[in-house]
Amino acid sequence: MISIKKKIERVITGDNKNGYGWFAHFLSMISKCYGGAVKLRRNFYKKTVLKSKRLPCSTISIGNITVGGTGKTPMTIYVAQVLRQLGYKVAIISRGYKGKAEKVGGIVSDGRVLLMTPEIAGDEPCMMANRLKDVPVIVGKNRFEAGRLAIRKFDPDVIVLDDGFQHLNLQRDLDLVLLDYRKPFGNGHLLPRGGMREPASALLCADAIILTRSDTVNNNETPSLPKKLRPYERKKPVYRTFHHPFVYKIINGEKKIFEKNMQEALRQNSDCIKGRTVFAFSGLADNHNFLRTLKSLKCNVSGFMEFPDHYPYSERDLIDISAAAKRNMAECLITTEKDYVRIAHKIDWPDDLFVIGIEIDFGADKKRFNTYIKDGIKKTL
Repeated sequence: MISIKKKIERVITGDNKNGYGWFAHFLSMISKCYGGAVKLRRNFYKKTVLKSKRLPCSTISIGNITVGGTGKTPMTIYVAQVLRQLGYKVAIISRGYKGKAEKVGGIVSDGRVLLMTPEIAGDEPCMMANRLKDVPVIVGKNRFEAGRLAIRKFDPDVIVLDDGFQHLNLQRDLDLVLLDYRKPFGNGHLLPRGGMREPASALLCADAIILTRSDTVNNNETPSLPKKLRPYERKKPVYRTFHHPFVYKIINGEKKIFEKNMQEALRQNSDCIKGRTVFAFSGLADNHNFLRTLKSLKCNVSGFMEFPDHYPYSERDLIDISAAAKRNMAECLITTEKDYVRIAHKIDWPDDLFVIGIEIDFGADKKRFNTYIKDGIKKTL
């Protein structure tokens, strides 16, 4: 018997065969009610029926209008790095989804020391804290209160909100909305019939649109928005980015045998991974994106185990993964940086583990985007 959750996932991804037509129709009716509520809520904030609050510093939101997988976390890291290079004091605020501190809030990192485990903070905040050694990371479902905590403790010039587009009770100076170039609106339906958190018209409230995974388009092609996106562009800046995978770490059991800075690691990709037979595992919103990444790194995937997004790996899971790798004659295991955060303290297997990170690359749009951030912040300070 297939669970309700699995049925919904199949309908969202378009796999609604085998008798799911009636179920898809049922979900569509719920989606219409959900869409009406979402539009009403945004209008209430626009007309100040519901009041939003402002923090005494500049605020940039990184968000999307679909569920998961557009690259919000690596984009948040990128924007924080740009701001630091410009000389600003920066703090990051994340919800801390599925972490124990999500409701009460707290400091994940002071910019130097990691103060929470992934179980408490959530995997993505810990991942950002590990990457950004000089940027404090704070979690909390209530972003305004988390922002006040950041200001009291760290006095930042700029706060970057990870996944903040729908958090309307906190005012932002820049709203950056990410869309996956391959499927900007998923299957075109709102939750739960599809993967859209808001209707496409919400893009009218964005200050800039960032198209991720744009390498799916021929480099010789003139950069342009898909026709269905153009009604919402309204002369706002649009940028194209790429997901650039790199070897973040190589682990042997509990002993770290390879860790270099990002640029050095990027240069090591082909030597470290190319041609190796690997067993892969991941727990992401879209696990097949990880498989596509491994294909681009030209390694041979002998087997793959996939788990739900933010999956809390148990000792039994790790034993099963290691055993499956041996059955599939893999030279080593390979996973994502986000998954590694959740298992780093649990690894006791003898197998080599390659950890793949993702860096956002603006390519030809880098200078234009960095200037946009620089000018946008100057106007707010």
